[in-house]
Amino acid sequence: MTGLGPGPPFAQIVDKVNYLDNNESMAASALEQRVAAVRRFNRLYVRQIGLLRDDYLDSGFSLAKVRVLYELAQRKETTASNLVRELDMDAGYASRILAGFRRRRWIERRRSLEDGRSLILSLTPSGRKAFSPLDRRSHDAVAALLKRVSATNQSRLVAAMQVIETLLGEPRRSEPTAIRIRQPRPGDMGWVVQRHGELYFQEEGYNEEFEALVAGIVAEFIQKFDAKRDRCWIAERDGVNAGCIFLVKGATATAKLRLFLVEPTARGLGIGGRLVDECVRFARAAGYRKIALWTQSDLYAARRIYERAGFHCVGSERHHSFGRSLAAETWELKL
Repeated sequence: MTGLGPGPPFAQIVDKVNYLDNNESMAASALEQRVAAVRRFNRLYVRQIGLLRDDYLDSGFSLAKVRVLYELAQRKETTASNLVRELDMDAGYASRILAGFRRRRWIERRRSLEDGRSLILSLTPSGRKAFSPLDRRSHDAVAALLKRVSATNQSRLVAAMQVIETLLGEPRRSEPTAIRIRQPRPGDMGWVVQRHGELYFQEEGYNEEFEALVAGIVAEFIQKFDAKRDRCWIAERDGVNAGCIFLVKGATATAKLRLFLVEPTARGLGIGGRLVDECVRFARAAGYRKIALWTQSDLYAARRIYERAGFHCVGSERHHSFGRSLAAETWELKL
């Protein structure tokens, strides 16, 4: 006997240690598999876009030089230190590239008025003339790559790239994001159901009951669609579905706003507000007197958008749905 008091049998301790060891081993194995997958993707992508060629896009320049020229072309003016930071490039290497551009008279330098130690860089007309065909070749090379797959798979590819950019990168500053609000087309309704099921499970813990509810709403919308009273809008970001919203006829002169969703990678771009605005404009034009919607109290981002659009919460009640205890809210907007 020891002075430690009663405890679990030795066999239980051994089992616990083995369990923890097995979990650590499984986690390490999963990480190794993911590392291998990322490296495999890197090799594929490097080969596809020709990163290892000294003559990138038949330009006579390496990718690094073309990339520096591209960054200069996107800005009216910048500094060498900003370029180094943006491109995560060795300062000496960047300096040699810029020196080569100066010899070709593609860039000009001037002292900063705010800081005399800094040199402001900008492309000359000759530099922009040299960049233009490279920009076109880059565009055409990517277009040729995309044309190898179907339009549906193009959307899947861009969506996957947006996820990578969101998780590993920084918000884009120099390249505008193309946002389009359009009417639905074949395949969109299935996407609405799938993304509601996936996102609300991932973010809110809703079970399959919620996906079934969404499927029922979508089916009813299709079966009873009235072009004068009902609408669905799909938001696209860079050609990929990024959000949706529905407006359907309710009781008397009331419209119901339903199935409002914005993809995580597209949030903060104003898409949600634009979708709600589309609903309000259509409802007024269709002669509705009021828009009502049903939401949950913990969907804070959506509630803020409703508030900004002029909606007010007019009632709430607790319920247990979708595998969770929730507080439902009814919101209304008088038109």
